[in-house]
Amino acid sequence: MFARTLTVLAVFAAAMSASSAALAQLSDDAVKIGVLTDMNGPASTPTGQGSVTAAQMAVDDFGGKVLGKPITIISGDHQLKADIGAGLARRWYDTEQVDLIVDVPVSGVGLAVQNVANEKKKLLIVHSTGTTDFHGKFCSPYAMQWVFDTRALAVGTAQAVVKRGGDSWFFITDDYAFGHSLERDASAVITKNGGKVLGAVRPPLATPDLSSFVLQAQASKAKIIGIAGGPPNNMNEIKTGAEFGVFKGGQQMAALLALITDIHSLGLPAAQGLLLTTSFYWDMDDKTREWSKRYFAKMNRMPTMWQAGVYSSVMSYLNAVKDSGTDEPLKVAAKMREKPIEDFFSRNGKLREDNLMVHDLWLVEVKKPDESKYPWDYYKILSKISGEEAFGPPDPACALVKK
Repeated sequence: MFARTLTVLAVFAAAMSASSAALAQLSDDAVKIGVLTDMNGPASTPTGQGSVTAAQMAVDDFGGKVLGKPITIISGDHQLKADIGAGLARRWYDTEQVDLIVDVPVSGVGLAVQNVANEKKKLLIVHSTGTTDFHGKFCSPYAMQWVFDTRALAVGTAQAVVKRGGDSWFFITDDYAFGHSLERDASAVITKNGGKVLGAVRPPLATPDLSSFVLQAQASKAKIIGIAGGPPNNMNEIKTGAEFGVFKGGQQMAALLALITDIHSLGLPAAQGLLLTTSFYWDMDDKTREWSKRYFAKMNRMPTMWQAGVYSSVMSYLNAVKDSGTDEPLKVAAKMREKPIEDFFSRNGKLREDNLMVHDLWLVEVKKPDESKYPWDYYKILSKISGEEAFGPPDPACALVKK
């Protein structure tokens, strides 16, 4: 009788084990994540190796395995070129069994890689692609936008500046998809709040001499010169503006995208008083400081919002794989949408039906040199901007949005 009972228990245990194995299914018996980024160009400091490091930190903190299978990180340099980015993504998905691609600086490359993700039915999470079209008219069940979009930054910075009296604007706009999107969304906020947009000039990305563009902005007599672009143009424009006496002449500059690494490079004497909106600041509270100091020990600089967002999204993805028992893309994405996203990076976060991760943002002001008490102590937090206010409702142009 005892032996028969043991036999029954053994058969039951074997059946349960087989059932669990059947439920937990990973393609190729592994999870592979590709960090597609700019390793050597103008976006390499706020993304680049720092994004690779953040992704690896998430894997290490998760334990290196999911559902008993190894997790690996690979990286590639798209050189800020859409064709190279799309080619790398296609190869990774097709022949290297990459399950998820993350990061992808500049919107033009992000949109190109999104097309490949749709074609291959594989997951993509962008952190440094900001165009609202990504989750708007080009939205995809396979592609998520995690850290910011241009509307969110425009609501934070442009609305605050207009309310402070900066009601006439002239834009210096990077001449690519991200810059155009940033200018468009900021202009809508400015006019809605009673301001006027007097004009714009559009230098190409990484233009070495921005003097003529800054002079045209200065000649417009606009109260605010809006910097609608990212590194390296944004900080070079602020530096050039200071050299040409823009601030002394009574005009101000507002950066619609500025990262903490930009401020570090520019220095507080030149950047002091600059208003900007960010999804993350390393020195905000104990949770942000704990993770950021671990990151600093590896990279010798504090993380940008993009790099912190890479960690957050990779950890969310791995938890969803674990909870759903599979790496099947749409099942994992659905699982990621089920729970609030609360971690050191995200406050009141939720992955919405259009695959935009909506969360709180922060309006900050760059400190004066005498206000900074220790290295990387650069921001005064002026206010919280709720995710609903910053990102707005889903775009009806997105096919995923319930009509």
